[in-house]
Amino acid sequence: MSSDFEKRLERAREASARLKEAIGEVIVGQGDVVEQTLWGLVAGGHVLLEGAPGLGKTLLVRTIAGCLDLRFSRIQFTPDLMPSDVTGTNILVTAESGARHFALHKGPIFGQVVLADEINRATPKTQSSLLEAMQEHACTIAGTRHAMEEPFFVLATENPIEMEGTYPLPEAQLDRFLLKVMVPSPTEDEMTEILARTTGGAKPPPPRVLGRDEVLELRAACRDVAIAEPVMRYASRLVRASDPGTQGAPDIVKRAIRYGAGVRGAQSLVLAAKAVSLLEGRAHVSFGDVQKVAKPVLRHRLIRSFEGEADGITTDQVVAALIEAVPSRPENVEQAIRR
Repeated sequence: MSSDFEKRLERAREASARLKEAIGEVIVGQGDVVEQTLWGLVAGGHVLLEGAPGLGKTLLVRTIAGCLDLRFSRIQFTPDLMPSDVTGTNILVTAESGARHFALHKGPIFGQVVLADEINRATPKTQSSLLEAMQEHACTIAGTRHAMEEPFFVLATENPIEMEGTYPLPEAQLDRFLLKVMVPSPTEDEMTEILARTTGGAKPPPPRVLGRDEVLELRAACRDVAIAEPVMRYASRLVRASDPGTQGAPDIVKRAIRYGAGVRGAQSLVLAAKAVSLLEGRAHVSFGDVQKVAKPVLRHRLIRSFEGEADGITTDQVVAALIEAVPSRPENVEQAIRR
């Protein structure tokens, strides 16, 4: 490993520590949620946060945006929101000379850190307006393609409790999220600390600790983290085993899953594992890194069957079974080693 890359690893580890410290000045607990969200930021993917109301999902996104010297925008999704409210539209402008022309009025999707709040409350037509931007980092309006300013990072929230008046995200859009992060309820100690912080005087905003160039450097370094072929093959086997039609798929997959993860799921496993390795200051991805990111990467990419839903089997249970059933080394390698 070159000394230059060692320095990049050290800067990445320091940046991670600074970000977590700054976020911790506002957010109480939720260490796993913060860490997984940073994986998405560094890997260059988008993150979907799911949790009950009042758990601080929106505050977390605002805090992360406040710690980054990037342009922040928020979209509050409602049933009457139109695609043009997200992407923007061309409007007729009159110049001082009296001449008229159309000019693009950019919508909030053109931010760098975009909060899509309660994304499942908008209609599928409006939800789909995010697809091109999330996948290609560009948006086509009236036939003209407009590139997003990098880095571009979408953080969406959804509430799993109040399902009345909501529209489930289509699988094609769920697949655009690198990670789906579950936000748990706070413990008693965390709840007490939250009360102490939020029922007194106003607190100052978190410091800005990372700028645009530093975020782009982290994303470039993430791509440069090495991953050996056996680790990539392990990620491939995990994803293939999530398909009930694959030979050797675990019984729970055949019983509870209708469609497994695809190629984008495997790519996301590798990228998220690289982000874990980078933020911990390691130059190589391990089998443990792939296992660590498997749940947030795969939980929203597995489509349960009717039987799985009726039996109450969650996708997290299926991913846990996959990690237990799929060996890190294939059987032919194990046999060769034993010989």
